[in-house]
Amino acid sequence: MPDYSKALIIIPTYNEIDNIDRMLTTLTELYPEINILIIEDGSPDGTAQVVKEHMGKNPAKVNMIQRTGKLGLGTAYIAGFKWALERDFEYILEMDCDFSHSPKDVKRLVEAAQDNDLVLGSRYIDGIRIINWPMHRLLLSYFAGVYTRFITGLNVLDATGGFKCFRRKTLESLNLDRIFSNGYSFQIELNFKVWAKGLKIKEVPIVFTERRDGQSKMNGGIIHEAIFAVMKLRLRKMFGRL
Repeated sequence: MPDYSKALIIIPTYNEIDNIDRMLTTLTELYPEINILIIEDGSPDGTAQVVKEHMGKNPAKVNMIQRTGKLGLGTAYIAGFKWALERDFEYILEMDCDFSHSPKDVKRLVEAAQDNDLVLGSRYIDGIRIINWPMHRLLLSYFAGVYTRFITGLNVLDATGGFKCFRRKTLESLNLDRIFSNGYSFQIELNFKVWAKGLKIKEVPIVFTERRDGQSKMNGGIIHEAIFAVMKLRLRKMFGRL
């Protein structure tokens, strides 16, 4: 049985007023011992105030880093990782606030992390498990994975997903100051660097449900960044500069 008091869920937020209260309530009810860190990027919609209310009710378990503006997914997680490594956490999770990642699956990721260095919540292992995506977005995501595997050799089916669990020693093995990606390619870069070190990665099937409330952060710039980031990773590995 995992010790959830040693687990930290990092959740970046920007304008998540429609989801944040329900997400924090759900997680703390399902896992009373688990720790949560919100990385709040200056949302003008009152997201931070809701987090503060939960911190007042549960100060030992709910925490927040407030930043001055929308600084990007990658830098949010790096800030969260560093915060986690300064404290006594063994399992560090990434998770979205919009319920595209089911809180019930947190348990499955932490359980799999007992025997693995990085656990990925996979939308594509053992079949496609995505609900409410239009076909063009499904195809874009699927072929992004094919492209990533072809260019880098990274042997995972879902390289771009943002629901994952790291062991502490895995994050400690990475030079977090050398992470160059900041959009969704950040996920590819982390997976690739863990894989390149020969650490053990396991994909656990999850159901991904497109957000019902709030606004998606996906845009064309994120896609272009991911395309070039994959090539950059391959070249850096070839020249020993990972």
